[in-house]
Amino acid sequence: MPLAVDREVPGLIVKFGDYPLHHGGVGAIRSLGRLGVPMYAITEDRCTPAAVSRYLCRAFPWRTTGAEPPERLVDGLLTIARRIGRPTVMIPTDEEAAVLIAEHQGPLADAGFLFPSVEPELPRRLASKQGLHELCAEHGIPSPAAAFPESHADIEEFAARARFPVVVKNREAFTRRAHPAVAGTTRIATPDALRDLARDWGERPGVILQEYLPREDAEDWIVHAYIGQDSVPRAMFTGVKVRSWPPHAGMTAHAYVVDNPELADLAARFVKQIGFTGIVDLDLRFDRRDGRYKLLDFNPRAGAQFRLFENEAGVDVVRAMHLHLTGRDVPEGEQRTGHRYVVENIDLPALLAYRRSGYTTPHAPSRAGGTELAWWAADDPRPFFTMLARIIRPGIRHLYRLWRTSRRGGATGALVRGSGHGRAVPRSKRRSGSRDCRPGEGTS
Repeated sequence: MPLAVDREVPGLIVKFGDYPLHHGGVGAIRSLGRLGVPMYAITEDRCTPAAVSRYLCRAFPWRTTGAEPPERLVDGLLTIARRIGRPTVMIPTDEEAAVLIAEHQGPLADAGFLFPSVEPELPRRLASKQGLHELCAEHGIPSPAAAFPESHADIEEFAARARFPVVVKNREAFTRRAHPAVAGTTRIATPDALRDLARDWGERPGVILQEYLPREDAEDWIVHAYIGQDSVPRAMFTGVKVRSWPPHAGMTAHAYVVDNPELADLAARFVKQIGFTGIVDLDLRFDRRDGRYKLLDFNPRAGAQFRLFENEAGVDVVRAMHLHLTGRDVPEGEQRTGHRYVVENIDLPALLAYRRSGYTTPHAPSRAGGTELAWWAADDPRPFFTMLARIIRPGIRHLYRLWRTSRRGGATGALVRGSGHGRAVPRSKRRSGSRDCRPGEGTS
């Protein structure tokens, strides 16, 4: 029986930052679009995979970094609200969007946007590695041991006493768009390696130094849920991560739905204790040495791999939120145990890396009960081909530039800039890329 969604209330994918190959947004557009819900999305330009989906009514090209003043981002969202012209469910797909919505609920609600009401400061605290660690300690939720250095002296003290290897992460999620200390989760093998890396961190290092959980003694799990206004899950799912990219530290490349009541109880207890409402994407690592699940990340938004999870009634977390915010019941049902999720463009390199590492996932089913692909869909193929084009095009362009340089540079093989003739190109003559337009200009 089809879900009784309100097709008069559209959905808007809200994301800030320049990362056009985002399969989570495509998944949300398809999830609600297939039910007849009109879908809108903020995109980097007209040619992102999300922008070309058959289920998207309109894209709002708006190139952002995620580091803009909040007032500017709110103004842009209010412009989008006026262009849509009716109440709209907001679907944040990154931390910047989730935090902005939480901290500016008044003007966004007045503009007709629908979203779960949450304590304004909570999503920012959850997105912060330090904030999350403190909440875990406060509520008795296991998490890896961590230190938060405030100076190079603190780093030196940590290097002298810590047990290596250790893990280094950016303390605040938002620094990944501005001036990150590290590109992502980084494993540091020795004290000297930590000292070398820390030279570029400035006077106040914005990092967390975290206990390393050995791969051979650990297993990665994920929880996705939609939490109602009473902080009770309306839909909750558990799964095991088989591969990620970058290996052991990045986004999910391959995962399975696996029933885990203990993990679901842990997640439900934590969201109740902190009073969270909305969509959550949790990353946990099971430490076989002490038999505990340790919370690594609490993402207060829709996770990129959320389409792994759906119950027997056809409910995923995005559909659950739309149903709930539009006054509909959220049907219950068992999750699709054994279902598999594969992100095509990153799973192959992840597979090769994991074969070398020897990492195993005992809880992963030996055979999938069905597969959900992140990019390919027979009823919506254009995002897949657009993804391929955006991956391949830079490589072809680079090869062409090398070929052109070799012809013009002759035997010297000199590398030149600009026009290829060794002289600067006036700004007015340069080819312009996608412009930083106001939301809604040049929409597709």
